[in-house]
Formats: sequence, structure tokens, C-alpha cells
Amino acid sequence: MSTDLPGGLPDARFTLGYGTNGFTDHPLDDAITVLDALGYRGLALTLGHPHLDPFASDADRTAARVRRRLDDLGWRVVIETGTRYLLDPFRKHRPNLLDDDASLREAFLRRAIDLGAILGADCVSLWSGVLPEGVEPGRAHDRLRVRLDGLVDQAADAGVPLAFEPEPGMLVETVADALALRTDLGDPDALGLTVDLGHCVVVEPEGVVGALRAAGALLRNVQVDDMLPVAHEHLELGRGTLDLTAALRTLDELDYRGLAAVELPRHAHDAPGVAARSMTALENAWRHDAAHVD
Repeated sequence: MSTDLPGGLPDARFTLGYGTNGFTDHPLDDAITVLDALGYRGLALTLGHPHLDPFASDADRTAARVRRRLDDLGWRVVIETGTRYLLDPFRKHRPNLLDDDASLREAFLRRAIDLGAILGADCVSLWSGVLPEGVEPGRAHDRLRVRLDGLVDQAADAGVPLAFEPEPGMLVETVADALALRTDLGDPDALGLTVDLGHCVVVEPEGVVGALRAAGALLRNVQVDDMLPVAHEHLELGRGTLDLTAALRTLDELDYRGLAAVELPRHAHDAPGVAARSMTALENAWRHDAAHVD
């Protein structure tokens, strides 16, 4: 396969990480300690409770301290913005960029870019949100383009790329949808893509290999989880129908050099065990591919 860079898998050019939304019962420093011991070398840091509140008065200082810890370990980081109930205690992931009043979501994403700059993040990952009741898809697309355009400008100025994630059930659901949105915005350099491997099982017509290849050089961030075709439910690796070996092989073929972070936000009750099993599954899939290539 490829040159040897640290990241949990021999000769992989991409780096294995883990999402902090799967460690919500651990203080952030303890989560990093556990993940480092298991061989992970990167962090997908979800802003909000309990690890880094972007609106807290000490958020910038906290981010700088986290960056020093990551520097000591030689880790990379991406910013994830899928926190539940951060902006509205009654409605998950609302307001979103499609709502009548998206000002709070925009403020949150602007803070994410600010903190991403302090953290030296590879990117800030974000999504469209679900179509609000009573809003026509065309109107929602117009809102998304206008609001995202301003965020892209800020990201370019800050040197922190955005990575747009298609999500099952959202207005922008597939990689093709995300690519079309990017084209509508003029193909800005500061806007790339996030691909969640599990989502590909649910919504991508060409599966995980086709989705990753379609993203191609625009791939800035990868989330790793399993799913079944019938539901958008993040499962441990091996519990769904994802062809993990094919996914890792495709990342290698694309010369992807970013973070591939396990995304299991409902598994914090057994975070160390899930993280250990996930690393074993990734190592086994990588070895299987290496044996096949040899």
C-alpha cells in the first residue's frame, strides 16, 4: 500500500481518529488518554457539551490548551458541529441553516471556524439540516446557498476549510447533492466534503466505493461507522452491512491523507470497549486488504 505515517494502520496515509461524541461520559483529557493508549492519532471534536462549549467565556483558552495536548501527542483534529440540543433545549439540531431564522446556527458555525483556527483543525464539518415544515425545497436551497456563502468566505479567511456532510433525511442527502451545492456556490476552494461511511449504506446509489470516488480530491473528512440499509443508525463496525475493507482500500487508492474518525455518538456507555473493538475491526479490515493485494 503506501508510505508509513503514524495513524494506527501500517502504511496508511490517512490517520485514524475517534469522535468525542462517543466519549461524552469522559472528560476530554481522559478521552484522549484512552484513545492514545488504543492507537488512535486524531480527534473529531464535537463542539458543545460536555467537552468544549464554543460560547463559553474561556472557550478560546480551552481550545489553545487542547491544541498543546494534541501537539504533545502529534495528533490532528477536525471540528464536528453535530451537537444535539446545544442551540435549542427542546429541538435536536435546530435551528439549522434552512430555518426562517438561522442566526444562532450561523453564529455557532462561525465560532466553530474561530475555534478551528485556534486548534489548527483540518476542517470544520457541517450539514444542511432537515427541511423545515412549510418550507419548499427550492426556498430551502436558496437559504442554504446564501448562508453557506458567508461561512465559506470566513473559512477561507481563517484558513480552516469547511467539509460539507450529506446526511440521510436532510436536504443535502448524498455526495451528488453536496457536489451540486458546491457547484452552485462556484466551486470554492474552502469547501470540501465529509463522507460518513455508514451513510453510504443507506442513501448512496453506488455504495461506499462510489461515494468516496465521487468525492475524490474534495474529501476533507471521513466518519467511520456501520449501518444497515433500512435505518440511519450508527452501529459498531461489523454490526451492519458496510464493506469496511473496500472503504479503506478506496481511501488508499484516492491517496486520502486526512482523518478517518470513528463516529458512534450513542455508545458512550461503553466508550473504551467500543473504541478498542473499533480499532480491532479497522486493523483486521486493513490486514485483509493487504493480504489480498499481496
